[in-house]
Amino acid sequence: MEIAEAIRKEASRRKYSPRTIETYQKCVERFFRYCGKEPKEVTKKDIKEFLEDLDKSGKSGGTIHIYLNSLKFFFEDVLRRNMQIDIRYSRLPEKLPRVLTKEEVKRLIGKIGNWKHRLMIELLYGAGLRVSELINMKVKDLETDKKYGFVRQGKGNRDRMFILPKIACEKIRNLIEIERLGGEDNLFLSNKKEKYNVRTIQEIVKKSAKLSGLNYKEIHCHTLRHSFATHLIEQGSSVSEVQSLLGHKSPETTLVYLHTSTSKMINIKSPLDNF
Repeated sequence: MEIAEAIRKEASRRKYSPRTIETYQKCVERFFRYCGKEPKEVTKKDIKEFLEDLDKSGKSGGTIHIYLNSLKFFFEDVLRRNMQIDIRYSRLPEKLPRVLTKEEVKRLIGKIGNWKHRLMIELLYGAGLRVSELINMKVKDLETDKKYGFVRQGKGNRDRMFILPKIACEKIRNLIEIERLGGEDNLFLSNKKEKYNVRTIQEIVKKSAKLSGLNYKEIHCHTLRHSFATHLIEQGSSVSEVQSLLGHKSPETTLVYLHTSTSKMINIKSPLDNF
């Protein structure tokens, strides 16, 4: 049986992204190199032992979940075997993501001279967008009067709603008018009327972080998304609300922002204070 091809066919039928398909193929192939059995001979115990070995070797909970999801997909969706694989590992990373304070975000954005570039970075932070979602955003997916928009076919091929900061809505309308953009056009186009690439956005963030006196080597586009989520938690938003806005499939992925939220920590009273 050609395992990689079987995974590709079923995953393509379900409209999975090429990156997801490749990940599933590599994870499943690694399992069979470890296991040394034919697919029909594999038991739930074999899978559990494989995952336990990954855990012992120091793999993070998130990585183990990727392997688990890949194996569940192969055995349950491709082979139609009822494996009932329900093993769980913590998704929380050992190293917490770098998060900027609100003042640092303000300083970073304030160093961007080009107004269109500034608007892009304001949306990365103010809407909690991934950089790929920003550069693929179309005019027709924005409701500036109602202060929200939609990510179409985002990570995991899922659609979701996101909030638009009030300060950005008028700027977006001006951009659409100035550049005479239609509904099918990408909101952000270069001077050559081409879609921006990820590297350009990354360079804007790095440059402005350096100009604002921050450790630019630690700051990436995703840092702004982490900061957005953390600041929402600090303002009192629930994990489920933040999960929905970020487009996380599992609440466990969002829980990390409870750990980066300083106000949640400093408002906890020590039991000694109750003596």
